[in-house]
Amino acid sequence: MSDRPNLERFGVAVGHATDADGATGLTVLRGISEPIRAGVAVVGQATGSRELLAASSDHLVDGRVDAIVLTGGSAYGLDAVAGVMRWMEERGRGFSVGPGVVPIIPAAVMFDLAPLGKFNARPTAEMAYEAAESARSTDIAEGSVGAGTGTSVGKIAGPSLAMKSGVGLAVEGDADGGIAVFALVVVNAFGDVRGASGRIIAGARRTGGGFVDTSAVLAQASAATPELFKDLVLRNTTLAVVGVNRMMTSPELAALARAATAALFRRITPTGTVFDGDIVFAVGRTVGPPLVAPPAVAGVLAAAALERAIERAVVLAKGREGIPGIADTNGH
Repeated sequence: MSDRPNLERFGVAVGHATDADGATGLTVLRGISEPIRAGVAVVGQATGSRELLAASSDHLVDGRVDAIVLTGGSAYGLDAVAGVMRWMEERGRGFSVGPGVVPIIPAAVMFDLAPLGKFNARPTAEMAYEAAESARSTDIAEGSVGAGTGTSVGKIAGPSLAMKSGVGLAVEGDADGGIAVFALVVVNAFGDVRGASGRIIAGARRTGGGFVDTSAVLAQASAATPELFKDLVLRNTTLAVVGVNRMMTSPELAALARAATAALFRRITPTGTVFDGDIVFAVGRTVGPPLVAPPAVAGVLAAAALERAIERAVVLAKGREGIPGIADTNGH
């Protein structure tokens, strides 16, 4: 697979907007020229979202969406979606309501208001408009950009011993016209990220070197150590979008999103805690050939793509403000 995959066959484009000084940003995934179909799976217990139900068959639009926004800024970041709304409306793109259109744009947030950057730096509508305008299907930036600008992993030992993370992208499947699935992820996890071997590659660090192993610490924790969890609430979350180059129904895409969550549990330990707001979206095309293979095929590919994307999100992240990143030393 290409180091930076081409998403044109999936009918989507990705754009980032970055506030480097404020250590925040957002990432927009939109249809290139048409809407996309969506499904969603919620994993974390501290989610922040907008129009999440629109990405399901339980809604009037039946999962038909115009874009998906992954944003920093916690709940404040939801205001930025107005910029993508404006970009879509100017082009007549959205759900038709007679005299005009209403763009359907589910969004999910993660907490990046601390420790990097500035607490009052939040993604804006102008940034979201810029991301929608600059979205592309090729040469998509990864690492410490967009929604990954202020993210980190491994928080249990405190922010000073965390590691930098960011945005990752990967594709799995047939490059010659068969079934393929992409995964786009922004990792801001409470837990540690593990490589394919199961070894921690980014996470909470020991002062003397090596990793703490968050899951091991939690397994041994008790009510006698409440300070272990001080100031951790809401400062985490992994947000992902997986997509298939076929038409699928919204219920099928919801199942695809659930299948992809296996990657979170394999690569981020622990996942789905009360400190995380993890959400996985799945998208498919609204035009083109339908999926005729068993849905389990797409599910396996989605989990594999998301695993690789999670690893890329930390491998390509550059450190800042005393929080190191793997890319600081690996030449990326």
